[in-house]
Amino acid sequence: MNTALKVAVFTSGLALAFGAAYGVGHAVGSTPAPAAGHAHQADDATAAPEGRGGHEEHPVGGLQISDRGYTLSLDRPVVPAGGPTELSFRVLAPDGKPLTAYRPAHEKELHLIIASRDLTDFQHVHPVRAADGTWSVPANIARAGDYRVFADFVPAAEAESLTLGADLHAAGDYRPAALPQTGRSVTVDGYTVTLTGDLTAGRAGGLAFAVSKDGRPVDDLDPYLAAYGHLVVLRAGDLGYLHVHPDGAPGDGVTKPGPEVDFTATAPSAGEYRLFLDFQHAGAVHTAAFTLAAGGGAPAATDAPAPAPASSESAHHH
Repeated sequence: MNTALKVAVFTSGLALAFGAAYGVGHAVGSTPAPAAGHAHQADDATAAPEGRGGHEEHPVGGLQISDRGYTLSLDRPVVPAGGPTELSFRVLAPDGKPLTAYRPAHEKELHLIIASRDLTDFQHVHPVRAADGTWSVPANIARAGDYRVFADFVPAAEAESLTLGADLHAAGDYRPAALPQTGRSVTVDGYTVTLTGDLTAGRAGGLAFAVSKDGRPVDDLDPYLAAYGHLVVLRAGDLGYLHVHPDGAPGDGVTKPGPEVDFTATAPSAGEYRLFLDFQHAGAVHTAAFTLAAGGGAPAATDAPAPAPASSESAHHH
């Protein structure tokens, strides 16, 4: 999984994405290997099936509720705000039946990202699948407003992942928030995470996140989802989900467990993006959020946007 990825924010294909965007990172200490493959290809131990390959990768994921015949179907598109709620959904296969055969990617059959439209609230959770294909997971929808749900998965009949997105509405009064602005360093749960590197439209570039605590570099990060970090990048305005590739993996003989976690990403267009880095240390998962502007370049192809109103304040959950 070391190939430069074509990035996309909340998916065309819930994406970024949690079409992300979504990549798992490599804690650096040596020269990173070139990025490889699709952001969420099936785990290497599982061979790709014959027959249903050859689909062109979507640069931006999560913008479509249906792609390649697969559809994301939420049981309840409207949920109460203000606390924990149970989310349930199914992925419908091309034959219209709930999908029950998946290929694990980053240790899970399906990754679910929930993000508010104003990009202040972000959750990366892992639902449980019942035998009939219904997925369920508890989620904390703290504020009223509009959200996007991204499902990132690899069907058993496919060689590459899909990121499907669907709108979720939390009933109640809400105040839309401006896009949070951050510097190159943010603090979360006592950790300081510093970002180096840039996003450029149509051009692959490196993003490195250095983790420290109490002024000391953290060089003993825990493996999390088969990497030392997991990155979801979402485009402001339409929540396009970027597929972000990691550089390296635990146990590859090259990648060190910190203090840096490296990714390779390509922005599909100029503009502002939200970057959500999940990392695990001492058994606990933390999320560092950044706002980063991508410079101009050769724009990558994009899918039709899925505009919607902004929403609430931030709360990161795992």
